Amino acid sequence: MLDNIRRLISDKMSDDVGDLPDLILRPIGVVRNSVKEPRTDGWEVIVSRIILRPEFSEAVIGLDGYSHLLVLFWLHLVSARDDSSKTLLPLAGDASIPCQGVLATRSQQRPNPIGTTVVYQLSSKENILRVRGLDAIDGTPVLDVKPYIPLYDSVPSARLPSWAVVDGD
Repeated sequence: MLDNIRRLISDKMSDDVGDLPDLILRPIGVVRNSVKEPRTDGWEVIVSRIILRPEFSEAVIGLDGYSHLLVLFWLHLVSARDDSSKTLLPLAGDASIPCQGVLATRSQQRPNPIGTTVVYQLSSKENILRVRGLDAIDGTPVLDVKPYIPLYDSVPSARLPSWAVVDGD
């Protein structure tokens, strides 16, 4: 009997990913701002509007109580121009740091070009969210918006590799 239980458990705990289905995502909105080309910095001052599809007007009820939001978006220009099959990437600007696995970076070159940013919410009205600090160019499809909740989203004891520690951390 114990062997049967072990077999059942081991069958369920396989390391094989199996045949994963393709996913179809439908954006809930689009980013509108003055940034027309990808850039690497200066996003903290950019004010953007997230224009949601009209059917999501009621979905923002209560969102105005949060100072910060988590925005997930599709890096639509990155997917068209970059090789998303790379698994190792050099870190720009510092040759002393060895190549890192793409999942260990915040690079836009990803297996799926999904971006995520915590932004400051300036306002929400009907189907329009005004935010500051969204690192997405004009026309970027928005996949989801979630309230930023420090209890869940902030981990003060998070560990970083030495090369990623910013002075003062």
